[in-house]
Amino acid sequence: MQNTTGRYLAKFIDEDLSEKMVFIGGPRQVGKTTLAKNFLDSNNNGYFNWDDLEDRDLILKNRINKKQPLLVFDEIHKYRNWRGLVKGIFDKYHEGTKIIVTGSARLDHFRKGGDSLVGRYHYYRLHPFTLPEISTFASLNDIKYLLEYGGFPEPFMKGNHRHWSRWQNERVSRVVTQDLRDLEAVKEISLVELLVSILPSKVGSLLSLKSLTEDLNVSHHTVERWITILENLYLCFRIAPFGNERIKAVKKAQKLYFWDWSQVENMGSRFENLMASHLLKYCHFHEDYNGSKMELRYIRDVEGREIDFLVLKNKKPLFAVECKTGESHKSKHLEYFKNRLNIPKIFQTHLGTNDYGNELKDGRVLPFPKLCQELELL
Repeated sequence: MQNTTGRYLAKFIDEDLSEKMVFIGGPRQVGKTTLAKNFLDSNNNGYFNWDDLEDRDLILKNRINKKQPLLVFDEIHKYRNWRGLVKGIFDKYHEGTKIIVTGSARLDHFRKGGDSLVGRYHYYRLHPFTLPEISTFASLNDIKYLLEYGGFPEPFMKGNHRHWSRWQNERVSRVVTQDLRDLEAVKEISLVELLVSILPSKVGSLLSLKSLTEDLNVSHHTVERWITILENLYLCFRIAPFGNERIKAVKKAQKLYFWDWSQVENMGSRFENLMASHLLKYCHFHEDYNGSKMELRYIRDVEGREIDFLVLKNKKPLFAVECKTGESHKSKHLEYFKNRLNIPKIFQTHLGTNDYGNELKDGRVLPFPKLCQELELL
């Protein structure tokens, strides 16, 4: 595997810092702090972490040296007036001071007080390592490694199952007990922990909130709210079905995936989650950097025909992907939906070596690494 210390967003962030502040969102322990600190030189003391008591005291007492070349504010969204703080610094010192803000919650969601920051920042979402980021010429062993340990830097670099297991438990616990407590008024923490333990088994299938309400003995509204909070904390994400008058599509049922696909036990569902994460990363990058309106959906009609993923650009189908762990026969649903929905390219990907078919006609079956190359996934 190649060196993974230089993250895929680094050059784009460096480019944008010359004009505006840069906000970096993403899951806890995905590498946001390391990425931001890489922009600091050895003489710059401009790093401030809200979770550090000394740094917090400096922020609250307004004792920050605002004339440094770069200021990095880590987890500052937990401070009620954070937006006013960075706005004031940017407006007065932006000609000589660059600003990076990082957070393990959606910085565009948790807006508490202060004036609007519209027009003053660019927002990036940092994703875990994906196959093209760790290796230009990926092997089957690279894929197996990524499936086993996930794409978060610490367990990925360690490559040790015992360490992965401990890290997994600690990370989820911190998200639920610490981040959730800091940002949302949720009293039933133990039930949210139970929900988090149940959700990995739901990956790959239509998400039934009714079933979850029965498991947890809470209302539909409560389950919906808790899942939305977990999405805002970058623990999981949902995708909606693609509805179109040309097919009798399911309307409401969503599918759920995790930012850390290694949480999913079933290997078929884990591979599907891996694919979902690669495609979400692709969508987020083109949205954050290029300004394109990107959406990740799935296709399913009322008769049960389905394709796992459809990527939309500016509301129009760009390509679709079906996932299979084995080298099975080409799904008949590929050509069916391609013709009815006018999807430019359609693929079926797997963990084997076979490569045949045509993505412009009835669908192409190809190995996962080749798909990443074809779609220029990050």
